[in-house]
Amino acid sequence: MLTTSKARKMTALTGALCGMVLAGYSHGQSYPEKPISMVVSYEPGGATDFQARIATMRASEKEYLSQPVVVINKPGAGGKVGWDQFVTRTKPDGYELSVYNIPHLIAQSIVMKTRYNIDNIEPIANWGADPAVLIVNKDSPFNSVSDLVEYAKTNPGKVTFSGAGLYVGHHIALLQLEKESGTKLTYIPHQGGTPAMKSVMGGQVMAGFNNLSDAYRSRDEVKILAVADMERNQEFLPDVPTFIESGFNVDDSSVNFRGLMAVDNTPEPVLSYLSERVPLMFNDRETLDKMRAGGAPVRVMERDEVIAMFKKREAYLKELLAGLKG
Repeated sequence: MLTTSKARKMTALTGALCGMVLAGYSHGQSYPEKPISMVVSYEPGGATDFQARIATMRASEKEYLSQPVVVINKPGAGGKVGWDQFVTRTKPDGYELSVYNIPHLIAQSIVMKTRYNIDNIEPIANWGADPAVLIVNKDSPFNSVSDLVEYAKTNPGKVTFSGAGLYVGHHIALLQLEKESGTKLTYIPHQGGTPAMKSVMGGQVMAGFNNLSDAYRSRDEVKILAVADMERNQEFLPDVPTFIESGFNVDDSSVNFRGLMAVDNTPEPVLSYLSERVPLMFNDRETLDKMRAGGAPVRVMERDEVIAMFKKREAYLKELLAGLKG
């Protein structure tokens, strides 16, 4: 057993050591000392994976993180598999981060049994906002939302839709369209946006909701009928109307916000370091050019803005998804 004097000395020493560590963190001297891993809870090649690799491609440069970011794909259940593992198995030291997708992460935590919610993750910064779009095969007889809705009204449940999983943005957009059009649609969740897109191209489903960025890159192989946002996307799809323009009140609730997060209890100096450097990295000119070349809408937001966005989206989604069960 320690004597009182020894205990005091140990307490003082521990405090001094902690202070040295925190000081090192705050000046970027102790963190990061090795590569940082980044969990992408979706399959390689999809919009989230594609953008995450671009957003972090310059991480090793001194003005950003001075260490490379290594992608680890953990797809499954619309992000649930990777995020459940992330919050339960990650050491809170800042060396394993994850990509978040909103509304996916929030909606799933509301209606499904998940290990994650906005209270046990720490957002760092946001790089983009990717709206959901309604797509059909290039040979489809549907040329507008109204065409599809009219068919669905006379054929309840026969219009099949693909999407990247349960309670992801694609699913939310479909639920909104069902409600606003008074139709019954059949949603078929896939293991990410890429297989969901392929099922539309191959005719396995009659329609789909997918990411604007993925649809833009595949625009020669699909028809894009509408954008689930408040305004048209003038940068990439200026000729595609919004759902609201098409006569259906499907708003921007399904827009996919993407960015980086850490787990709860990550040291504040690490979070401060990351929240200072990561937005700069996202705003790098080369990074922005590559994002735009890939049809990825960019919306860089700092930590405080992301925290506010999380809270606002959660409140709205609780109301939107009331009564639904996962």
